[in-house]
Amino acid sequence: MKIKTTQKQIRQTPRKMRLVANEVKDLSLEQAMRQLAVIDRRASLSILKVVKQAIANAMNNHQLSFESLVLSSIQVTPGSTYKRWRAVSRGRAHSIMKRTSHVMVELEVKEDKVNREAREGALGHKPKQEKKIKAKKTTTKKITKKTKVAKPAKKKVTTKAKKNK
Repeated sequence: MKIKTTQKQIRQTPRKMRLVANEVKDLSLEQAMRQLAVIDRRASLSILKVVKQAIANAMNNHQLSFESLVLSSIQVTPGSTYKRWRAVSRGRAHSIMKRTSHVMVELEVKEDKVNREAREGALGHKPKQEKKIKAKKTTTKKITKKTKVAKPAKKKVTTKAKKNK
């Protein structure tokens, strides 16, 4: 079972949020929470809140225990951009882009993840959908044409002496 939690329109640039998200996405849930609490960036607080919301949703809505949860993925996508401007000299204006981001945290139950990995291990690869390809019989004929290659035209050589006469 997967539990998804999203927080939208966080007033922080997606690039800065991804720096923090990439640091903790491969850690266990408990280690990720510890790491987010220690990281000295504003984005870590926003991501920590979303992770806590996901855990609360899993515990209250699906009656799952904290020990049975695994951090499956953290995705940061760009949100809307507030466009502002700042007055500068000579009556001009420079644009200011105030970017927002959306954060999605996905939790997974440990048993589901173990069962899925066991199935993939038994098959030796991830299961793929098979596609049936119908082959058509076609015949090709070789057609050869003899074509004459045109020679480039000779350029007339003129000198200054001839032009002056």
